[in-house]
Amino acid sequence: MPELITLDDLTAAAARIAPVAVRTPLLPFDTASEQLGAEIWLKPEMLQRGGAFKFRGAYNFLARLSPAERSRGVIAPSSGNHAQAVALAARLFGVKAVVVMPTTVTPAKRGGAERLGARIELAGTTTQDRMDRAVELMEAEGLTMVPPYDHEWIIAGQGTAGLEIVDALPDVETVLVPVGGGGLSAGVATAIKLRAPRARVIGVEPAGAPKLSRAREAGQPVRIPSSAGLADGLLAVEVGGITFAHHEKFVDEVVQVDDAALGRAMRLLLDRMKVVAEPSGAITVAALMERVARPRGKTVALLSGGNIEWGGLAPLVADV
Repeated sequence: MPELITLDDLTAAAARIAPVAVRTPLLPFDTASEQLGAEIWLKPEMLQRGGAFKFRGAYNFLARLSPAERSRGVIAPSSGNHAQAVALAARLFGVKAVVVMPTTVTPAKRGGAERLGARIELAGTTTQDRMDRAVELMEAEGLTMVPPYDHEWIIAGQGTAGLEIVDALPDVETVLVPVGGGGLSAGVATAIKLRAPRARVIGVEPAGAPKLSRAREAGQPVRIPSSAGLADGLLAVEVGGITFAHHEKFVDEVVQVDDAALGRAMRLLLDRMKVVAEPSGAITVAALMERVARPRGKTVALLSGGNIEWGGLAPLVADV
């Protein structure tokens, strides 16, 4: 069993990122509260630097490297948001960044990483394709790998969002968090349970990538044959071993959302909250509005990111 991060790890990460990260607010979501009969709040991580929660973990990771490790430059495999986060963290530390993205990466996510100064490498369409190419480049160029999710420094960094939820709403009763490879959901669930142990944590994953559901059925991480769907940031085919251990201890329930619900949630957030969410970022609201997850008391839906631009957004919200 991997060693789990502690409250001290989380608070140290929060102090480490405080000078550079945005402390995103909680926003009351009145429309959802009225429809669902519960007090619904949003944690909008699209307001984070880099447009998603990923900056928290990336900066915490780079900050914990030795100067020699950082000076070699860093490399990260990513579907998009981790790439931008690592590029930004590397720029702040004054070191080079190489990111390996899928050939299907959205223009918004590739453009974001490029604007932040990263060198872009494209490799295949799967998580494994990106990781394999990142390892090749790491070994060939002497770079330092920044893992996307399965590392205690990454988990602790992402978990700082959970600390902020409890700071802002100490009597929170339900928290919904998206599940990809598991770094965000592991970190946030750990923070919530260590600070507000009676709160319920619900992980939300795409129906086309049910890797945590399958892992919980098997009692260990399992690789699903394939993944597909609009929520490109959540399409990992396997949760990490370290993240899974945190899920087993701290996540109460896992639910799935189909693609059609994501467009409706994105449109609702745009129309009623003036918030732009990418499909991955809207999945927790989709789970609530489709009644896939039941809110209990004061409920927070974490919106993981908003790295989408008009060309990608318009087709998803125009006809819902």
